[in-house]
Amino acid sequence: MLTTSLPTLTCLHKPIDTSPDKFGWLRDSSDIANDPEALRQRMAEEGYLYLPGYLNRQQVIEARRELTKRLAEKGLLQPDTDPMEAIAKEGINVGFMPELAHDNPSLWKVLYSGRMMQFYEHLLGGEVRHYDYTWVRAVSPGNSTPPHCDVVYMGRGTHNLFTSWTPMDDIDLMEGGLMILENSHTHPRLRTVYCQKDVDTWCENRADKRPGTGAFGALSKNPSRLRDHLGGRWLTSPLFRMGDLLAFSVYTVHASLDNRSNRIRLSTDSRYQLASEPVDERWVGEHPIGHGGAALRPVIC
Repeated sequence: MLTTSLPTLTCLHKPIDTSPDKFGWLRDSSDIANDPEALRQRMAEEGYLYLPGYLNRQQVIEARRELTKRLAEKGLLQPDTDPMEAIAKEGINVGFMPELAHDNPSLWKVLYSGRMMQFYEHLLGGEVRHYDYTWVRAVSPGNSTPPHCDVVYMGRGTHNLFTSWTPMDDIDLMEGGLMILENSHTHPRLRTVYCQKDVDTWCENRADKRPGTGAFGALSKNPSRLRDHLGGRWLTSPLFRMGDLLAFSVYTVHASLDNRSNRIRLSTDSRYQLASEPVDERWVGEHPIGHGGAALRPVIC
């Protein structure tokens, strides 16, 4: 239940309405963590699964230690502070640093072995593969992630694909964790219009839609207005802790709150699917091609 002591919350520097009918807390699914059929049913119904403390917290702490060490080496942290605190150097502006995952065994141990892989084997009911590309978010003060669905970025393989958002810090509301838009994974207009997009296609028959002219997957610059349009509530946690697991479908709308602390907020996005199903070629292999360049496809608009 929400309390009256919530701080002012923002996303993209726009206020989030925290009225009980527009904002709430994620449902804890720890009670069904060992019941694969119940996990599948709840994922289908709610579009996400939140399991606080499911992962090995000490392993996540060691992964954080390596990430913050690399941030310090890049000169992004305040001098003469403990790197584990990730106090941001004044004036920096960062948000997405996938290079922090390169040659990083402590991070891979958290994301691609042990309980994480066991969870997806339970959920998917078979042999699981993960994407070889790891999205590391190192979000400096003042920044956030706009609302979107993952399918527009990684929809060329199976859509029976899931994201793990893994906090690499104990993230409170001021530092600004992930938000899920309630029931958005079943919204008919999203599924039939927006979710059919591919951000790496371009209109070869339109001069104003050439590569590099701004194709992007964000749904809105105003999360509260988007919520009013789509319905549901924005759902988050008052405190995400290292060791928590939040998984969601590629059709689930999500965003993050603004980071209003003085720290760099660290989290990762990693993706999982059945090994037997088609995979999006942009995100696998020793050197995934990612967006743009070789990934671009012309279409007739």
